[in-house]
Amino acid sequence: MKKPPKPEADFRAWVKKAESDLKTAEHTLTLKERCPFDTVCFHAQQCAEKYLKALLVFRSIDFPNTIHDGHNCGGRSFQVQGRTQR
Repeated sequence: MKKPPKPEADFRAWVKKAESDLKTAEHTLTLKERCPFDTVCFHAQQCAEKYLKALLVFRSIDFPNTIHDGHNCGGRSFQVQGRTQR
């Protein structure tokens, strides 16, 4: 049985997860010469993906659980600010 949608809670959860990734990336940068830049890039990408998912939830747009194909978001088109983005 599918859970009923709770968009506000889902939106807040995605934003919280995104901000956690951003905080991790920012903290990792403080390591200066010992900074693993691949880790910073990973968390920055994860942050962007989670903010995108928050936007989709906010706009009530269904999306697959995994959006790892960042070029076309799983082959779907999304309407953002009046323009179709693919």
